Amino acid sequence: MISNREHARLVLASASETRARILLNVGIDFLRDPADVDETAIKLRCRREGLGAEEAAVVLAEEKARAVVARHPGALVIGADQLLVSGEDWLDKPSGPDQARETLRRLRNRRHRLISGLAILRDDAVLCRHVEVAELTMRDYSDRFIDWYIGAAEEADLQVVGACRLEGLGAQAFARIGGDYFTILGLPLLPLLDVMRREAMLVD
Repeated sequence: MISNREHARLVLASASETRARILLNVGIDFLRDPADVDETAIKLRCRREGLGAEEAAVVLAEEKARAVVARHPGALVIGADQLLVSGEDWLDKPSGPDQARETLRRLRNRRHRLISGLAILRDDAVLCRHVEVAELTMRDYSDRFIDWYIGAAEEADLQVVGACRLEGLGAQAFARIGGDYFTILGLPLLPLLDVMRREAMLVD
């Protein structure tokens, strides 16, 4: 269950319900302390510095962890973020149904990369930087399907990169999926568990 202890051993620097549910499902006790960072500014900085999407995803994850780590001395702080790359473009999360519709039209019948960055910090030390990439192909769905999906999906389903979640109605939009399931959900779980075992936080 989620811990409310003042000095939790593990902190998730994210407001994502999906990431929290992943940890809960594998029996991990944690505190959630969402980071308040300007993701758009960080992405622009990464672009100016010539970083690729994989590097940028890790930078975003680390910035989230750094934003809260000082509030949790001695704890492992998890930062995680995703970038969706279509061609040369990095797509942002839709801000509403209209942008979600445009995203779905843009991705229709195309393959894109979903990149998940992970950073784990304890105080000033970076214990892990990790990135994983999934390749997803959307089917050639109709405008009628898009209209149905926009109307039927929950708001949270639309406000994710790609405008559709694999674990929800959005699964109907996919033709092929290649990559780790947890990476697609936004939290590379197995590298995190490796770090926790190394730190004697899980049974090895």
